[in-house]
Amino acid sequence: MSVWDPEELPENPALGLLDWGIALLRLSAMAVVIYGLMAVLAITLLLETPLKSRPVSPHIVQLACKLSLGILGIKVRIQGQPMRHKGAIVSNHASWLDIFPLNAAAQVFFVSKAEVRKWPVIGLMARSAGTVFIERRTSQARHHKTQFQARLIKGDRLLFFPEGTSTDSLRVIRFKSSLFAAFFEPDLVDQLWIQPASLIYHAPRGEEARYYGWWGEMPFGPSFLKILAARRTGRVEVIFHTPVQVTDFADRKALARHCEAKVRAGFESSA
Repeated sequence: MSVWDPEELPENPALGLLDWGIALLRLSAMAVVIYGLMAVLAITLLLETPLKSRPVSPHIVQLACKLSLGILGIKVRIQGQPMRHKGAIVSNHASWLDIFPLNAAAQVFFVSKAEVRKWPVIGLMARSAGTVFIERRTSQARHHKTQFQARLIKGDRLLFFPEGTSTDSLRVIRFKSSLFAAFFEPDLVDQLWIQPASLIYHAPRGEEARYYGWWGEMPFGPSFLKILAARRTGRVEVIFHTPVQVTDFADRKALARHCEAKVRAGFESSA
């Protein structure tokens, strides 16, 4: 595990007139795509309500993410296959961008910090896509566990970030095991699988390797603006590792250690 200082933040470059023009064009295009498709999604969700399942709406969310990445000029390379089993996918957390490549690659419902609800554009998409929002307080742990159980019983495939925070995109930090607890409930444990996934960003040519990272006390706005205004764009890899059954592990800590090792191995194989 690399040692790093999460308070060591890069300076945001000053934007020229052309940069602002690119940013506004991209933002306008993303707003049309996301707000337009979210309106379609709202209607679809109403039609799906009697079915007690979501056969169509996840495809709409996937399309929104794919089109948004295309607007941002970020290419996605997918290795492996997202699992079809009931359970969850777990990934390293590098950036606010993560929901786009991961949702473009797999039909999942994210577990996200509560603040994301209020973010411009992305917050609307997260709310409409059935995201599970959680508070960063230990006192809420039992409530979160209940939330996860309800969604898992329903059959929703969740995706969460066991690191508990985003990084500079160059490393994997220790996985917290608390969010794995719901998978070991007696009425669920025999049914569930977990799939580790490595999310690896490659900076645009000429930019520092941490270009897409979002960590520490970095504000969302300047980071969002930087990506919107980028003249050169990079790419991201999503590596899906082999799914494992929850019953193969003695407890949540053993499962968390396994997933962390697999995600870290994905970084090493991509280096």
